[in-house]
Amino acid sequence: MLDKHIIDHKEIYGELAETLIADQSDFDTLFDQPSSHDGDDSPDGPESNGDKGKEGKTETPTLDSFGTWLSDQVKKGKLDPVYGREKELQRITQILARKKKNNPLLLGEPGVGKTAIVEALAQRIVAGEVPPYLLNKRIISLDMASVVAGSMYRGQFEERMKKIIHELKANPDIILYIDEIHALMGSGNSQGGIDAASMLKPALARGEVRCIGATTLEEYRKSIEKDGAMDRRFQKVIVNAPDEEETLLILKKLQPIYEKHHHVTYTDKALESAVHLTERYVTDRQFPDKAIDAMDEAGAYSFIKNQKPVDLTPYQDKIDEIRKLKLQYVNQGRYDLASQARDKEKQYHEDLKAVKRSLERGDLIGDPTLVDTQEVEYVVSLGSGVPVQSFSANDLSSLGKLEGKLKSKVIGQDHVVRDIATAIQRNKVGLRDPGKPIGSFLFLGSSGVGKTYLSKMLAKELFGTEEAMIRVDMSEFMEKYSVSRLIGAPPGYVGYDQGGELTVKVKRRPYSVILFDEIEKAHPDVQNLMLQILDDGVLTDSTGDKVNFKNTIIIMTSNVGTRQLSEFGTGIGFKDLSVDSNEAADQVIRKALNKHFAPEFLNRIDKIITFNQLNKKDIRRITDLELSKLDKRLQDINILVEYSDAARDFVAEKGFDPKLGARPLKRAIAQYIEEMITDAIISGEVSPGEHYLLDTTGRGKDVKLRIRVPVPTLVS
Repeated sequence: MLDKHIIDHKEIYGELAETLIADQSDFDTLFDQPSSHDGDDSPDGPESNGDKGKEGKTETPTLDSFGTWLSDQVKKGKLDPVYGREKELQRITQILARKKKNNPLLLGEPGVGKTAIVEALAQRIVAGEVPPYLLNKRIISLDMASVVAGSMYRGQFEERMKKIIHELKANPDIILYIDEIHALMGSGNSQGGIDAASMLKPALARGEVRCIGATTLEEYRKSIEKDGAMDRRFQKVIVNAPDEEETLLILKKLQPIYEKHHHVTYTDKALESAVHLTERYVTDRQFPDKAIDAMDEAGAYSFIKNQKPVDLTPYQDKIDEIRKLKLQYVNQGRYDLASQARDKEKQYHEDLKAVKRSLERGDLIGDPTLVDTQEVEYVVSLGSGVPVQSFSANDLSSLGKLEGKLKSKVIGQDHVVRDIATAIQRNKVGLRDPGKPIGSFLFLGSSGVGKTYLSKMLAKELFGTEEAMIRVDMSEFMEKYSVSRLIGAPPGYVGYDQGGELTVKVKRRPYSVILFDEIEKAHPDVQNLMLQILDDGVLTDSTGDKVNFKNTIIIMTSNVGTRQLSEFGTGIGFKDLSVDSNEAADQVIRKALNKHFAPEFLNRIDKIITFNQLNKKDIRRITDLELSKLDKRLQDINILVEYSDAARDFVAEKGFDPKLGARPLKRAIAQYIEEMITDAIISGEVSPGEHYLLDTTGRGKDVKLRIRVPVPTLVS
């Protein structure tokens, strides 16, 4: 429109014509935009649900500004259907029928469906499925944050609240719903002012205003329960989380809505997995919220994974090309062709808009994508940090391989690995006590025999990463007051808001291996704290929250009995002990344990396991494992090194110390191999991209390691 005018009058605009045409926005759209008040005489816009007076004005302008009419949302089809909750809805309708104090207060944990119950009531009112006294009622959800926002001057908030209360009194057909109603306590209370709760109390007590509130049990105890005057005006309705069967029915009720939104199809197995997996692995949230979230995200993941993006570049290229051509015609003074190019440009813009609208409607998307158990397992794994796929019913055979995997990494402790694997397998097939941790073990043995290393490997095999091991050094908890470091400082003390070192970590990673290193060094009060974890699988932190330990493996290490066994005549757990000697050694260990730990503590441990000391054969096998790790680091810098058997034996001999276990071996590898390779790289003797052999030279005490280019037969 504007560019046509410029082209037709180029002699007037002169040299500015090109610039104006190039820089102009599509001013035509300005004339096509409907007025913001077209067809809507209400000052509050078309969303207003208030009754119109004779002059066409709404009777509830303040409520329209600060609230959302749930009844209107139902008529527009914007609310999801709600399944069940018959008892809660019956209780709410009874309370609303009272003459006074007719205000229900929904109490429940986050995610159990408090707001959904109110939405279900609104749906039934619109459908006429309620008692006669509720047939013409309307429900509005008030946003207290909007009421408080912008009330910068003294009395401004109070004036808004007075108008809201007046409109509610003047329209008895309105039911007020306030989510997070604890926010009323203190809202808008400036110096010398009054809060929203105090302003509502008289109207609530007389029954002039019907109000439905919703909050959590914790917030109720913190704020509303302390205000007896406010508490007595509400009738409590406890909302518990539905069980797995009810949650599955809720998902099936919502299934068509989410299938349409994500353009997918859910299998029955997918819905069942969303319920079972979230119940097992998402322990810090409630049904049905966590199951609905899993279903929703699985649909989104499946849609994104299987849909290819539509390339809009050709459309934009055509627009850019015709625009350049139009400017070229203008410069040449060929205005008739420029006008034709302008029309084509508009047509290309319309084509692009049409494609975008089709994408938004889903017209260009192919057949619905199938959402099965695998997609649900994937999204639950992302949220919980647990490799759920490896624990699925189709992969239980991998549990039989757990013992073999651990034995290949933890050398010389086959009996320990066997006991650990048996406990894990018993848990995964559902035979363990669900009220306790997966397993609790006390590892006994001298330093360097693999106690901590086994814990790391167990975390990696079960939970996908070594970071799933939470290590607590109990030598830091030798004082009585150190209990507060584990569960959090009590109220009024420094660090109360930071939580406990142990409880916070378990909340973040509920599936983990918890290693309490050197448990004998902890204060007895700290050891007593362990009783609650070992027996009930929970631990109450300083804020009163119960932290779930039922999906953890508890491992405690101790050196108790090591010194006594040395005095007894041998190191702990030597493999060549006779049966009588082993029995005698076990009696020595038991006596030392009973002397140091309370009987109730020892009786709660599933298995007390003694680690064997490592012999030369074990150290030789560990040498191979450690050198393979070194190989990977060398390959990262493009150096390939082979080790002869003589070199491996040399390092194993230098790193063997029966009293210190495998730790001297790592020092020997660093001293004799890593330092030599480092010097060779610096001197240029070893270069990236080459293949070398590490061997020994000399005999007897003069044996040394050397590195050289291997003979051709050794080159791979």
